[in-house]
Amino acid sequence: MAKREQLRYGMVGGDLKAFIGEVHRKAIGFDTRAKLVAGSFSVDPKLAEETAIAYGVAPERRYNDYKEMAEKESQREDGIDWVSICTPNFLHYSIAKCFLEHGINVVCEKPLCFTTAEAEELVALAKKKDLVFAITYTYTGYTMVKVAREMIQKGEIGKVVAINVEYAQDWLVNSLDPANQKATTLSVWRSDPKYSGISNCIGDIGTHAENIVHYLTGFDIKRLVCTTDTYGMALDLNANMILEYENGVKAGFWCSQVACSHLNGLVVRVYGDKGSIIWRQEHPDYLEVTKANGPTETWARGAGYSKEYAAGNLSRLPVGHPEGLIVAFANIYRNVITTILKKVNGETPTAEDLDFQNAENGLDGVRFIHKAIESAKEGKWVDYKD
Repeated sequence: MAKREQLRYGMVGGDLKAFIGEVHRKAIGFDTRAKLVAGSFSVDPKLAEETAIAYGVAPERRYNDYKEMAEKESQREDGIDWVSICTPNFLHYSIAKCFLEHGINVVCEKPLCFTTAEAEELVALAKKKDLVFAITYTYTGYTMVKVAREMIQKGEIGKVVAINVEYAQDWLVNSLDPANQKATTLSVWRSDPKYSGISNCIGDIGTHAENIVHYLTGFDIKRLVCTTDTYGMALDLNANMILEYENGVKAGFWCSQVACSHLNGLVVRVYGDKGSIIWRQEHPDYLEVTKANGPTETWARGAGYSKEYAAGNLSRLPVGHPEGLIVAFANIYRNVITTILKKVNGETPTAEDLDFQNAENGLDGVRFIHKAIESAKEGKWVDYKD
């Protein structure tokens, strides 16, 4: 059999009016090794048809629902190699399970699902079927985040002693006014438990904070304590917490969607006994690196002085030419595509190929949400693995 050079993929959700579907399609489009050939884009038939036409999907491969799509694509000789799930949170579990059961690899938006039991089921099913299951924790795709990870792992800042993470936005600040709390401009599905689950702020952006710390350090959470603020809404809009990791290191987390003047302010600070590293999402091409008793240096993506693997192999543009969010998504998809292609061709993916967040990371995110909300309700520390 000839070696495959290109993969076929499908999408559930992500119609022409959906922000995140467009991001996924553009990111995948950075790579010539994947082509969109099928989709169940919307519950609105007209919008679904318009989306299929816009992206050149044949009429017979535009499906009315994801179940029909999984069934028919799994029976085609030229069926999809993976599906990208770009729907609201409440649909992730059922869609992912359906495609896994039909032997199709999955890339899913976060959070993975609503409950830890559902997440554990998906992890087990992906392992049983030997399928790739990637979760798009976007910020792990940035080149300088990967550089920071390598530096921390190599001991460039010594032994990690403290961590601070904040993810501050102001996009729901108007909801602090009770008169606005039923406004349709507040991304209704995110603030509705039926669609978003038990959390809004922690589930939407707090999980990114949890994930990026684990990605950078490899640390596992032992216990946490959390407070949340709802300001009259059904779900949290602001949260503060302290995490203690298994090795005794503690981290301060703050996530908020009512922080006036903040746009998408994810900031990660990792402090070691020989230095520190700070990364800011709004300035993703730069790291602040400080060695103990030395000056603070600004490291730029693409500059020759950074010798880490990620610095030399992931930068898509020369130094000083800004890369951004879609590139971070594209870096995740590049590794997913490489991994699936190698498996299709009977080859073994390398550790570098597998550098994307998987179903087990998704399970960690779901557990994090539940433990944080549990702590906030009970007003005490909670053990993470219980």
